[in-house]
Amino acid sequence: MASGVLLRRVLPFILAVMATWGWQIVYAHDLPPIDLSSTLTSSRAELIHQAVLTIDSHIDWPIRQSVNPEFDPGVGHETGASGSGQWDLVRMASGGLDGVFISIFTPQRQLTEEGYAEANTLANQMIDWTKQLPVDYPDQVAIALTPEDAYRLEQQGKRAIFLGMENGYPLGADIQAVQTFYDRGVRYITLTHSKNNQLGDSSTDDQQLWQGLSPFGETVVHEMNRLGMMVDISHVHDDTFWHVIRLTQAPVIASHSSARTLRDVPRNMDDNMLRAIQENGGVVQLCLLGDYIKEIDQDPRRETALAALSDQQAAWLRGDLSEAEVAELLNQYRAINTQYPEIKPTLADAIDHLDHMVAVMGIDHVGIGSDFDGGGGLSDLKDVSQMPNITQELLARGYTPDDIRKIWGGNLMRVFNQVIDIAEQIQTEAES
Repeated sequence: MASGVLLRRVLPFILAVMATWGWQIVYAHDLPPIDLSSTLTSSRAELIHQAVLTIDSHIDWPIRQSVNPEFDPGVGHETGASGSGQWDLVRMASGGLDGVFISIFTPQRQLTEEGYAEANTLANQMIDWTKQLPVDYPDQVAIALTPEDAYRLEQQGKRAIFLGMENGYPLGADIQAVQTFYDRGVRYITLTHSKNNQLGDSSTDDQQLWQGLSPFGETVVHEMNRLGMMVDISHVHDDTFWHVIRLTQAPVIASHSSARTLRDVPRNMDDNMLRAIQENGGVVQLCLLGDYIKEIDQDPRRETALAALSDQQAAWLRGDLSEAEVAELLNQYRAINTQYPEIKPTLADAIDHLDHMVAVMGIDHVGIGSDFDGGGGLSDLKDVSQMPNITQELLARGYTPDDIRKIWGGNLMRVFNQVIDIAEQIQTEAES
C-alpha cells in the first residue's frame, strides 16, 4: 500500500486515540501544545468510525428483495419511508459501514426432498441477486471471501459484501451441498432458524427433534470446519449449542444474538454459553432486534392486530404462502405499524447487552450483527445510515478506540482467519 494511502487511513485513528486518552500534540519550533481532548471531543467518534473496519454480520436484504423486486439497492432510500428497508449501498456508505454479511435466508417447509429443493433454488437465486451487486455497481462494492478482501476493499473505498446462509435447510440431505455453497461464496451457515431442521434443534420450535445436532448436522459441522466456513449458532437450541461446542474444531460465531441475562428469551445466550464461546475463541455479534433487547409493553390494540396474523406468519415461515400472499401480509404489517407504532428499545438498552457480554467474555469476543431488514432496529438506530451512533455510544461509555476496532470487525475477522487457518491444517493432515 502506498505510504500516502497508509497515512490517510492511520492518521485519523492515531488522532482519535490521542484525543480519547487526553494526549497532546506538540509541533516543532517550540510551538505551544494543542490539547485535542477539547477541540476534537465532538468529532472523536466520527474519526474512530472512519478509521476502523466496520462489519455488520447480519443483513437480511435478500428476503426483502424477494417480496419487493422493484427495490433498487443502488439507490439511497429515505430512513423510515415506506418500502425503504434498512439497507442499501448509499446508506451503507453514508453510515460508514465497510462490510456486511448478506443473509441468504430461506423459510422452512417440511423436511422433504421437495422442500429442500425449493429452498435450494431460492438460496441460489438470492446468491445470484447478491452477486449482481458488483456487476451493477462496480465502483461501489465487491464480493469478499476472506478478511483480507475486506481490508483491501476498505483501502480501495469499496464496500465488502460477504455471504452468510441463515438456516441450513437448503443443504437438504446432501453433504456435497456444503462445498457447493462454499464455492458460491457462502462463508457461514446459521445451522437452524425458527424451526428444527435436518441439522438440529431450534431454540424456538415447540419441541425438540434431535436433542441437539442430528447425525447429519454433525457431519455438516465437520465439513464446515474442513472448508473454512464459520459455524453460526444463533437460533439453535441450547442442546444444539453445546453439541456444537463439543464437536467443532474451530471457533464459532453467533451472527446475531444478545444476552439472556438481560432479556430472557431462548434466542439469546446465557452466561454459561457466553463463557463457552470465550473458551472456544469465538465471537457473539450483538443483535439489534428490539424483542431480544428489552421487554416493552405495547399498545394492546397492536398486540391484538399482530396476533390475528400469527397463522399467516407461521405459514410464511414454512414457505406456504405465494409471493402475492406474502406481499399482502407485509402490507398488513405495515398498516399495523402505521396505526399502532412499535415502542422500541434504545441503542443504550442494546449496548447494555454488549457491556454485559464484555463483562462475561472479555472485549475480544463481541461484535455487531444488526439483523436489519429481518426485524432489527431501535428507536435511535433505524437503519445502516445511523451506524455511527453505535460508535458514539461506545465512546461515551469509555470504550477505547482499540476496543471499538475489535467490536466493529476486528474480533469477527480474527475468528474468520482462525477458521481458515484450521481448515488448512485439517486439509493438510488429510493429505499426509
